[in-house]
Amino acid sequence: MIVENIIGAVVELATIQTIILMMIGVAGGLIAGAIPGFTIAMAVVLTLPFTFGMPASQGLATMVSVLVGGLSGGLMAGIMTGIPGTPSSVATTFDGFPMARNGEPGLALGIGVWSSFGGGIISAILLVTLAPQLARIGLEFNPWDYFMLVMFALTITASLSGKDLIKGLIAGAMGLFVCTIGEDDAAGMARFNFGSDALLQGFDFIAVLIGLFAFSQLLSDVRDPKIAGQSLTERGQIYGRIEHRRAIRTVLHHWVTVVRSALIGVFTGILPGAGGSIANILAYDQAKKISKHPEKFGTGIPEGIIAPESSNNAVEGGALITMMALGIPGDVTTAVMLGALLIHDVIPSPTFITEEPILAYSIFIAFFVATFMMIGLQSFMLRIFVLVTRVRMYVLASVILGFCGIGVFAIHNVDFDLWTLFWFGILGFLMRQFGFPLAPMILGVVLGNIAELNLARALAITTELTPFVTRPWSLLFLILAIFSAFFPLYQRHRNARQWTVVYAPAMAASVSLPMFMMGGVARPLIGIALLILSGYLVWHRTWKRPRSDTSGTS
Repeated sequence: MIVENIIGAVVELATIQTIILMMIGVAGGLIAGAIPGFTIAMAVVLTLPFTFGMPASQGLATMVSVLVGGLSGGLMAGIMTGIPGTPSSVATTFDGFPMARNGEPGLALGIGVWSSFGGGIISAILLVTLAPQLARIGLEFNPWDYFMLVMFALTITASLSGKDLIKGLIAGAMGLFVCTIGEDDAAGMARFNFGSDALLQGFDFIAVLIGLFAFSQLLSDVRDPKIAGQSLTERGQIYGRIEHRRAIRTVLHHWVTVVRSALIGVFTGILPGAGGSIANILAYDQAKKISKHPEKFGTGIPEGIIAPESSNNAVEGGALITMMALGIPGDVTTAVMLGALLIHDVIPSPTFITEEPILAYSIFIAFFVATFMMIGLQSFMLRIFVLVTRVRMYVLASVILGFCGIGVFAIHNVDFDLWTLFWFGILGFLMRQFGFPLAPMILGVVLGNIAELNLARALAITTELTPFVTRPWSLLFLILAIFSAFFPLYQRHRNARQWTVVYAPAMAASVSLPMFMMGGVARPLIGIALLILSGYLVWHRTWKRPRSDTSGTS
């Protein structure tokens, strides 16, 4: 039956017109993702009217192609200019931009391209094989679980702060405070607007992001007249081609990071409302925690590009799983695609895949094929983007700032967004000068609204706080948040303090508890496996290692 559905979907898509439309969609998505302020959702929305007259499978294939291209396009701007083209490529700039500044933009872009490809393929495979099963997880999440998920994500502030934890926590708190300015989404009350109608609408996230990252970086670049008159090419040897072979070898060498980050992306995509802005930072954080040399993150190392790019391309596969199997859009982009399905008189539901198998598998295959198209088209377009490094910095800064202003103004057509970009750019510049990391502040801005909204929903249902520890998913994220918060301390004192020996076994044993609480068959088995792992780690670290050390010294 599955084979027949796949053959039927291939027949639907295997037309010259559909292939050309998909290629145009991927190219348009790449361009949209590369322009700071021009989000993927905007590109998909602009594509929607053109699909009205198309057959359902062709129109959705075109929109999926725009989606795949947009996810990969964000890495261009992030790596070449230090400005994330989309919120889902914020973490890519942490190591991608330094690697480009160190004279290897071709390698950085190549690693980003092939990491995106790997994450997209893994996501597509899971989309085809596990859609109905994985989508059920999304139904289990309630406001308490979402709030604890965000709390877990906020603990990443500690690892993103580098050596100066206090400054990182201050930056994260500033990001959370920014989210409280304006009208309260839950109660509709004005907060910290001081009677100003402009402040009542709050600060647009894209304007804040571009101001902190882009404008502050441009101010730093043109601060010295000598540096402003140079191009990146004059600062170091920069190749005008993408180093595909070297990038493929690097990505294959770190294949575990690719798989782990892609799985993080798929799981995050399944959760409605989470999206790539959380997934790419989560994947980056996990890669840094597991790495043998975490101190090198932020200086331009491959794992810092592989992790976020693998995860953000895998996110939409998870979001499509939730949309198709449950009719719940995982993010704004899939909400637009849900609208496209409704326009074509198709209502996603748990029976959608069985009732509309040809259309469902058309979406699966379009996602898969668009990922391959992305490799070919992006490889061609990246050659043009590498040439940007030959432009003098003051010219490049002026052009980028102009595009940033146009992109920010185009979101809402409001002058206040331009002032938001300006003032947060000044703030970002001052933070850079005084050694405050920008990443924790961005994390606070991204997650603040999600945390507050779900906390308000949870307290509206009941004022009891017990669900935060009695619900298995909420308890799982609470446990992970506690261990994640202490991880930098553990990493600093590993093998030097006695308590670090029990850190990993205690975490495995603790995580097994919510697994048993979830019931069923598979999850308690995972809990048993975690308990076995905990026991093995205790045995290995407290009995086997001292004994082997003793035999070695004697």
